[in-house]
Amino acid sequence: MDSSSASANVEQRRAIRELPDELISQIAAGEVVERPASVVRELVDNALDAGATQVQVKLMAGGVRAVVVEDDGMGIPAEELPLALKRHATSKIRSLHELESVSTMGFRGEALAAIASVSEMAVVSRSEGAAHAHRLDARSGELSPAARARGTSVEVRELFFSTPARRKFLKTDATELAHCLESVRRHALARPDVGFSVWHEGKLVEQWRAATSEQRIKDVLGEDFFTESRTLFAENGPLRCYGRAGLPEAARSRADMQYVYVNGRFVRDKLIAHGIRSAYEDVLHGHRQPSYVLFIEIAPDRVDVNVHPTKIEVRFRDGREMHQRVRYAVQDALAQSRSAEAVAVAQLPVSQQIEVPGVLTRPSAGNPPAWFAAEPRPSYGNGATLPSWKTNTQSSLGLAEVATLYGKDMPARPAPAAPEPALAPRQELPAHDWPLGRAIAQIQGVYVLAENAQGLIIVDMHAAHERVVYERLKASLGERQIESQPLLIPITFAATPAEIATAEAQHETLMKLGLDVAPLSAKVLAVRARPALLAGGDVIELTRGVLAELGQFDASQAIERAQHEILATMACHGAVRANRQLTLDEMNGLLRDMERTERADQCNHGRPTWRQLTMRELDALFLRGR
Repeated sequence: MDSSSASANVEQRRAIRELPDELISQIAAGEVVERPASVVRELVDNALDAGATQVQVKLMAGGVRAVVVEDDGMGIPAEELPLALKRHATSKIRSLHELESVSTMGFRGEALAAIASVSEMAVVSRSEGAAHAHRLDARSGELSPAARARGTSVEVRELFFSTPARRKFLKTDATELAHCLESVRRHALARPDVGFSVWHEGKLVEQWRAATSEQRIKDVLGEDFFTESRTLFAENGPLRCYGRAGLPEAARSRADMQYVYVNGRFVRDKLIAHGIRSAYEDVLHGHRQPSYVLFIEIAPDRVDVNVHPTKIEVRFRDGREMHQRVRYAVQDALAQSRSAEAVAVAQLPVSQQIEVPGVLTRPSAGNPPAWFAAEPRPSYGNGATLPSWKTNTQSSLGLAEVATLYGKDMPARPAPAAPEPALAPRQELPAHDWPLGRAIAQIQGVYVLAENAQGLIIVDMHAAHERVVYERLKASLGERQIESQPLLIPITFAATPAEIATAEAQHETLMKLGLDVAPLSAKVLAVRARPALLAGGDVIELTRGVLAELGQFDASQAIERAQHEILATMACHGAVRANRQLTLDEMNGLLRDMERTERADQCNHGRPTWRQLTMRELDALFLRGR
């Protein structure tokens, strides 16, 4: 090959040039518009920012052929319509200061321009006081008179017609329709004051009328979710969390019912998701996924929503604080046992009660959302009150086993907390009003049978007592350091640079957990001591897990999580074993302990500890009344 042929194969340098505006918009559309559901999300955002009280979405072919969003908002003046379709033109912000405290759903001024660049789009709008509406064709720029009431209609047809390669990546019409419905569903949960309807191929497929927050949750997620979830509410300074957390026994195989909103905006945030998951960590079985709806209100200057063009990601000024607040809010909602649903808890003035079906709890500081107090108050008829759920009382079972584990250094039990002034004096329930009933028998040394006002209670005695002992150990340990056991031969393993750095920086924290971990070389860590109570555990797996926690989250949380794993092992060994025969007094003692113990519905591994069979269910088994 001669030199001229070789030079011909060398790619010639291309000059630097500005991209044309249309190509710039199409590139930007790749980030903003992924599928028809992206168009629905952006247009509904704009409708809500315009003050709409009714939003109607019309779709053809799952949104690929057409997406039309109509609202009754304030509309756009005719002279501003051409400007609305230009890139980076918006009415939402004017300065960096306004960007840092933005409270609208949209603010980037990119959506309409991006959508117009990959579709055939037209906008019809009429503002207050205008004689008639005006229609703007995005491709030709033609502005013409039109007829409609006050508000705006955005018509998007033949999505991705100008970029056919993108259109090939879309799924079936049914799949795209499902994504569009989910997009509207997310808006509907956050804005119960707005009515939403979705039409497909001329048929109404979903409709949510304006309602209370409680009713909107029932309408969107179903009555089953509402009855199988607990109200959560927490307020601390500029941060407020409220919503509903699904009960562990109602967990799902998929994470398809998890909604988190920050200042009314649906977001996906790993920090918040981890905080919620950690609140379920010792009450959820296996790989089941919890269901929840969580609304977070925070000062706008403490959260950055300008992270991604889709605005579905956010960044918090203090991520660790957010993680902890969310975690504790969900934990508190899940703490009370389902047995509390049998009777009303301590009596409070009506003005100080948060009332939800089956559960009455004391409100946190501040004013909860109005719908918290709007739910019907359960009626139990006997006016009885339960003992305080957080009272630390000695168990009638298993203390000898627990003392054996601790040896002579078993920590002293803290004194019960003084009752709060607002609470009525503690009243013991008569036997016939015990939530978990009166013990009547034991089956195969595994299950305890009890009778209550509703019917039959079946209790897994080992799982139930394991939870009782575990919660007691958590309260008793406090700030004690976990005892460690030196290893005759250190255990070594190859470590990443991040693990090496964490082990060096968090050496004292690891020692509190009973782990003596130190670098042996630039790529190897050595474990010289492990927790004494985990003699049979996988030390390397434990160490890697603790280092990962310490590297991602704060040390106090990692310590608490590791301590709880160790205490869970202790509780399992300290709980009454299967095939042990119990007296009726011992069975009743276990039932009473369960009634006073938080999270008593599940053992430490997330399995249920008890089940209720009502008289109606028992009658059905024997065909009574048929």
